[in-house]
Amino acid sequence: MSNKQTRTDVILIGAGIMSATLGTLLKELVPDWEITVFEKLANAGEESSNEWNNAGTGHAALCELNYTVEKPDGSIDISKAIKINEQFQVSTQFWSYLVNRNLIRNPQDFIMPLPHMSLVQGEQNVTFLKKRFEALSNNPLFQGMEFSDDPGKLMEWLPLIMKERTSNEPIAATKIDSGTDVNFGALTRMLFDHLKSKNVDIKFKHNIDDIKRTSDGSWELKVRNVDSGKVERHTAKFVFIGGGGGSLHLLQQSGIPEGKHIGGFPVSGLFMVCNNPDVVAQHHAKVYGKAKVGAPPMSVPHLDTRFIDNKKSLLFGPFAGFSPKFLKTGSMFDLLGTVKPNNVLTMLSAGAKNVPLTKYLIEQVMLSKEKRMEELREFIPNAKSEDWDIVVAGQRVQVIKDTAAGKGTLQFGTEVVSAADGSIAALLGASPGASTAVHVMLEVIKKCFPQHVKAWEPKIKEMIPSYGMSLVENPELIDEIHTSTAQTLGLEGKKQYAYA
Repeated sequence: MSNKQTRTDVILIGAGIMSATLGTLLKELVPDWEITVFEKLANAGEESSNEWNNAGTGHAALCELNYTVEKPDGSIDISKAIKINEQFQVSTQFWSYLVNRNLIRNPQDFIMPLPHMSLVQGEQNVTFLKKRFEALSNNPLFQGMEFSDDPGKLMEWLPLIMKERTSNEPIAATKIDSGTDVNFGALTRMLFDHLKSKNVDIKFKHNIDDIKRTSDGSWELKVRNVDSGKVERHTAKFVFIGGGGGSLHLLQQSGIPEGKHIGGFPVSGLFMVCNNPDVVAQHHAKVYGKAKVGAPPMSVPHLDTRFIDNKKSLLFGPFAGFSPKFLKTGSMFDLLGTVKPNNVLTMLSAGAKNVPLTKYLIEQVMLSKEKRMEELREFIPNAKSEDWDIVVAGQRVQVIKDTAAGKGTLQFGTEVVSAADGSIAALLGASPGASTAVHVMLEVIKKCFPQHVKAWEPKIKEMIPSYGMSLVENPELIDEIHTSTAQTLGLEGKKQYAYA
């Protein structure tokens, strides 16, 4: 064991999209701060941020039906859709800033224009989709959205899905061309390459064994080199825990009161992937359906065109599953290891409340490939089993905590937990996650560096022109941002309809 101790200004745990984004923001705001990154794996963006471990959707609520809820009076609540759309616009503005200053290059390597569509079947669902379309299309953030229940028009939009469809059930879709496919793995690696050029110390294959508070209020990390077993101690005034599913365990180790009474429930995912060029050429969109009754929101079925390593493929899923691991590369004891005296009642309450979810996940685990093909054929009636393979996606840990809704409430979303003094923060949760990384990390900055925010504001506004403003209340700013980001990121005039 080594007694070597190193002091730095900021420590980022985990080399995913969140740490990459926070590190890049801080380097723009305070270039002279020293930043160290620790990652257990050999490369950046290998867990949740990896392109094969997430859906690659630029989540802007253009097609995800779970962001628009039907209220008891039959009207559609679009407040969450507006919020998520505005948060995604924050990300595109920041990425544009980085491209414009040559801090990252070749945006087509991480973002591509791709229509986003919602597809539903059945009279009740068609009525819902039409109401949703009317509510959204009147909003300046969702300009350009189209609705159709005409089979001829749907065949034009969705040839692969409509071909050989024999059902007489009503079917409808909405389409908006301003959607995107985002390769978060590629973006994460670009950002870490940039940080390395700015003298950020990135240590791969380094695991955090312990986190504790020192007498002067700093945080001391016991860090182990995975290969050599050598242990070092690193101290920082501020620590960000961005370790995906591994964040909960590290938050608990910190001992901060804000981390108590919080648990995690892991959900694993599988996708079906098609690389047959004849099939791939017939579909050019991200098409989201409705989640089955009892299914978690992140299990909404969708058929996606993906651009990975300059290759176009189709993904369908996700099929949910259960594993006690909190990371794809984690341990079978991860779930058990996070059950503590302060959260055991919270966890048990969640278990009692979510019996249907548990049953659903067990059923999903038991599905054969042919059963999964049957679900795929609800989207693509003539799908052939030999054209599709199974890819194991990432683990997502849903937050469990006590809320006004009751003890042990399962949270579907992204949450930041930070100490009262702002010296440590952890990111927990899942979707829309990566798409809203810039917004989420700006929230971390506001919470953890309140004494600096006023001085940093001009620079933040330079990076994100809409910072501090509501886009929905400034339609002219929406047009300006859409035009400039589309131009910078190469999202304009590139409609690649293979069937047009």
